[in-house]
Amino acid sequence: MSVNPMAYEAQFFGFTPQTCMLRVYIAFQDYLFEMMLVVESVILKKLDGFPNCKISPFQIRKSTEKFLLFMKEHFDKLFSKMEEVLLQLVLNIPKNVLLPEDKVHEQYPCSKEEFQALQDEINQLQQQYRAEASAGQALRAELEEQKAVRAELEKILQWFDGLENICREHGTGNLKESFAFLTQNSKKLQDVLKDVEEKSKKIKKHDQLL
Repeated sequence: MSVNPMAYEAQFFGFTPQTCMLRVYIAFQDYLFEMMLVVESVILKKLDGFPNCKISPFQIRKSTEKFLLFMKEHFDKLFSKMEEVLLQLVLNIPKNVLLPEDKVHEQYPCSKEEFQALQDEINQLQQQYRAEASAGQALRAELEEQKAVRAELEKILQWFDGLENICREHGTGNLKESFAFLTQNSKKLQDVLKDVEEKSKKIKKHDQLL
């Protein structure tokens, strides 16, 4: 088999010429094996017509395998020559022939230096795109964080509005007076809670004594 990749031919045919030749070789080889089995079966039938024949089926099989090996060796030699001719004259695209999809290269030729410059520019644009995408993602994350902070601030403002309304209902006008009012009421509530806890303890002790 040829070691030349023949990539241009594979682009045109849709398969590599070597693959084609391999399939042809396998088809011929399978046909050769089948023919040897047919020949062997015919010989065995012919021998049935000679009752006194001393040739056994095992000897027929050994002779068939020997002949098959002989045929295969000659077939491989002939196929190698046929493969060389087909790959050079039939399945080969001349170097001066361009496929239709490659005509653009003929109209707009590009040197190796120009191609490398284009590759470098593409790599640079890709890096720039990744950097901008990363920056955009960071900005979106920051925006989400700002939205969360704004929501918390709105809750705090609503709390202050509610606090101011409560203070107005109890006759306090400004925020300083409101905090003083809340502090005073909180202290009263703590005193009441402490009194309730003491009375609860006394009741428990009384129940234990009973």
